[in-house]
Amino acid sequence: MNETGTKEIETLTRMIISCLKERESTGKGFPVPVGVSNRHVHLTQSDVEELFGPGYKLTKKKDLMGGQFAAEECVTIVGLKLRAIENVRVLGPVRSKTQVEISLTDARKLGINVPVRESGDVAGSAPIAIVGPKGAIYRKEGCIVAARHIHMSPSDAAKCGLKDGDYVRVRALNERGSIFEHVKIRVDESFTLEMHIDTDEANACEIKQGDTVEIV
Repeated sequence: MNETGTKEIETLTRMIISCLKERESTGKGFPVPVGVSNRHVHLTQSDVEELFGPGYKLTKKKDLMGGQFAAEECVTIVGLKLRAIENVRVLGPVRSKTQVEISLTDARKLGINVPVRESGDVAGSAPIAIVGPKGAIYRKEGCIVAARHIHMSPSDAAKCGLKDGDYVRVRALNERGSIFEHVKIRVDESFTLEMHIDTDEANACEIKQGDTVEIV
């Protein structure tokens, strides 16, 4: 290749890199609102009755996406050496397995080693004790730090060319400009568009409930 051809390629390369940088700086990704998830508990019906009394049913406080709801009921979770966190919200409806979702900061406070997992993947996770007004339970597994993820409807998934189970990269459009890697896409007709992160991630990246990030 002659010198003229080499210079043309170098010029074209610089132009492409410049365009990509401009696109990143102006924010051309797919916008997604953020939901910051605080610590909470999912219970089986039998565990509900152990904690709140025979025949007890959870009381709905607030509807959430996907048919879930925040219940009026709260519990205390207990880790090693009787370290505890009080007033942890219970979410309904009841599930087939009891699951406690906390942050890594919570895990350190409780003195337990908690893995980062997708919701529902509790096999081999951390042990936890849960105390209610009428009783207490101990589970050898069931406590996790929920992996970050994005809920979306099939129409939203189609708009950005994604499908259930895909992983994406997400950027926060604020002063911190944080990048989230390995964000799993979850698609269902009952979902509304929202990225879920925990309180540790939100605080570190200066993100609050309702802020917007973008899939890049």
